[in-house]
Amino acid sequence: MLKKLIVAGAALAAGNIAASAADLGALKSPPKEPVLAPIFFVNDNTISYSYQFNATDPGVPGKFGKNVVSFTHFDVWAYGTNFFTVDYLKSPSDDPASPCGAPGGPTAGCAGAAEIYGLFRSTIGFNQLFGTKAFTYGPMNNVSFAFGADANTMNTFLAPAVRKLYLGLQFSFDLPYKGYFNVATLYRNEWNHNAFAQVFNNVPGGNTHYDGTWAIETNYAMPLGFLPAAIPLTFSGRAGFYGPKGTGSPLLPEKTKLEFNSEQRLTLDVGKIATGRAGVAEVFVAYRYWQNKFGLNTANMPGVCSGANKGSCTENAFTLGTSLKF
Repeated sequence: MLKKLIVAGAALAAGNIAASAADLGALKSPPKEPVLAPIFFVNDNTISYSYQFNATDPGVPGKFGKNVVSFTHFDVWAYGTNFFTVDYLKSPSDDPASPCGAPGGPTAGCAGAAEIYGLFRSTIGFNQLFGTKAFTYGPMNNVSFAFGADANTMNTFLAPAVRKLYLGLQFSFDLPYKGYFNVATLYRNEWNHNAFAQVFNNVPGGNTHYDGTWAIETNYAMPLGFLPAAIPLTFSGRAGFYGPKGTGSPLLPEKTKLEFNSEQRLTLDVGKIATGRAGVAEVFVAYRYWQNKFGLNTANMPGVCSGANKGSCTENAFTLGTSLKF
């Protein structure tokens, strides 16, 4: 009997010691903080340099090369996507900065024009917003509310100051090899500046406000996964159709036309070839076709797209470039 009491007492003491140790451990180790989910599932930033051959500028005779430095940001978060890019475009003296190009101004000795152009496009997915899969059907993976804006400034006598707003719906589709195809149907409204309109047409301040119009924008990308893994190529591009937008002012006579702006790009992932890390360093070749630039009538826009300036309102241009992602 005594032996049983001793064993029971020892077991109780051991249990108390273990409990005390557990309590002491709990005091020494505070509960772990909950791990927060990341805000962005994808967060890419890219800087690139490219050289554009045979660029044009409406009202400027001939074709010329253009240096372009770009910063691009793209992210995916819980409810949609955000895309932002800003370009710095530097022309040679063939496309002169002010005061060259001004009425009665100098015709030589001016630097080439410089332009900064920025745009953003954002989406809010209906599947994410309503917590459903109702907007996924076959190859279509989502329908989204889409919105965005463009803005620019350029140091020519024309002194454009684009301000564009976009609002509409985007339909997103899957392509093979984890590619994608997006098409957005949009309403567009534009404000701008035209110093020539102020000088020759008495438009107050040269400020223009165009009629609201429709726009269709597509963008797409697909890795060429049917090629050997040693050749990591991706085909991507964009195409935009922009409806006629009126004249911009009751004092301007020439109506704008349907504008088509597209670029197709073939990209080689040199980072993956050299280091095995995909998407870090790339080189690319692209082709741009832009008809009726800014809505100006390529076939007949007196003083802008005709005579010595014929062909300046359409662009057929190849581009070579390189980019780094961080």
